[in-house]
Amino acid sequence: MPHERFQFTGVGGHQLAAALDTPDGPIKAYALFAHCFTCGKDVLAAKRIAVALAAKGIATLRFDFTGLGSSEGEFANSTFSSNVADLVRAADHLREMRTAPAILIGHSLGGAAILAAAGQIPEAKAVATIAAPSDPVHVTHFFRDRIEDIRTQGEGEVSLAGRPFRIKREFLDDVAEQKLMAQVKQLHKALLIMHSPTDDTVGIDNATHIFSAARHPKSFVSLAEADHLLSGKQDAAYVADVIGAWAERYIDIAPQPAADTGSAPRNVVVQETRAGKFQQIVTAGPHRMLADEPVAVGGQDSGPGPYDFVLAGLGACTSMTMRMYADRKSLPLGRVTVTLTHSKIYAKDCEECETREGMLDQIDRVIRIEGDLDADQRKRLMEIADKCPVHKTLTSEVRIVTKAAE
Repeated sequence: MPHERFQFTGVGGHQLAAALDTPDGPIKAYALFAHCFTCGKDVLAAKRIAVALAAKGIATLRFDFTGLGSSEGEFANSTFSSNVADLVRAADHLREMRTAPAILIGHSLGGAAILAAAGQIPEAKAVATIAAPSDPVHVTHFFRDRIEDIRTQGEGEVSLAGRPFRIKREFLDDVAEQKLMAQVKQLHKALLIMHSPTDDTVGIDNATHIFSAARHPKSFVSLAEADHLLSGKQDAAYVADVIGAWAERYIDIAPQPAADTGSAPRNVVVQETRAGKFQQIVTAGPHRMLADEPVAVGGQDSGPGPYDFVLAGLGACTSMTMRMYADRKSLPLGRVTVTLTHSKIYAKDCEECETREGMLDQIDRVIRIEGDLDADQRKRLMEIADKCPVHKTLTSEVRIVTKAAE
């Protein structure tokens, strides 16, 4: 599935690393995923669920909370409340870049955070939790023997999932002040609670508390035999299947675009994401992709650069034109591979060029032709390559008309 990586600014001013898994085809809806405590966006459960949802037409945004994964900042300075605020920031960014999330999904402590954030994301219609605690203070059970020292000294190091983390007194105070069940009672959104009855990390009684506090529409699905982290691939796939089917009842499925007949050119829209210095979102009909610049020139390298798109257009057009000709002539063409490079050369070094001074753009195009073709057929296909429409556009006089939008 298409996968985009980018950054957005969290509530603490740090750049948070995000990933958006999108379908190959039209997008039915957008979802926002919150991972488990001390995990990251690339934990297996999050990745597998996001990819499985993309296969069902649901684009899913997941990101690393402050100080985790590839995100900036110090984990020790984060709290449950700051994580909730960052979830709202993520929804805001998705709203600006694409469309606000209609589905919210949270795993473990991320499930508690998504319940707390849901009221601040008005477009969200469906909320799903996976192995979520009913009270964020539950997470302190993992380092109960260090709580006294943390309160006395202001902070301390704890071991979580075999890794060291620093926890501050502010974190303890923050989770102790949360009134999550009161927020669940006022959710006013469809709620799906998924939990394993054999979860030995967050007990099934937490699901009971959440379900009892919530108002209808609410649903519970037992994840029989699944562990807390959904380490079994089939468990993550099952969760995605259930969420995808359940959510359709409560969200407005985006209308699917009509087939493009090619009778009229469609617009290509390029807009800044403001997630980085150069990052852009490119929309062409139902297709969306990122454009960016390499890190060396101040970008994030989250997508192809402008000249990469130019080369891609020429390469795609070249291959398509050769394929159309081969099919029309019944040539045994196996596969075409076009490799392109853009560079600047001195005009004086180009004997056949009319321009004699300064610099010129040069595109080197190498075409690999596979198939049981004779020399004449290969020669003709190479001639056809120069007849592709994009090639003609790039080598002819081009008029670009620019005007300000009203």
